[in-house]
Amino acid sequence: MMENVSPVEAIRTLGARFKDYRMRLNLTQRQVSELTAISVPTIYKFESGRITDLSFVTMLKLLKALDLEHNWQQLIPDLPESPYLYKENKKRQRIRHPKK
Repeated sequence: MMENVSPVEAIRTLGARFKDYRMRLNLTQRQVSELTAISVPTIYKFESGRITDLSFVTMLKLLKALDLEHNWQQLIPDLPESPYLYKENKKRQRIRHPKK
């Protein structure tokens, strides 16, 4: 459960999971560095929990190196259609007013 996990702890957990996944794919930190243009020391710090913040762009590059880039969409899944768009089983269309 992520309810009581701080952002720092979440990044540390992701770093540890990334390392496990990378090692299972038999990739070295240097190989990931070459694939992502992220320095080896940064990858080491991420995997060892020494980074307390990580940009989303960096995270996407790391996911791509492990062929997991499609997983980012799970952060905010698609929403079902709003019930406000329907009235009496007919879909309502939003009306756009012309710009002045």
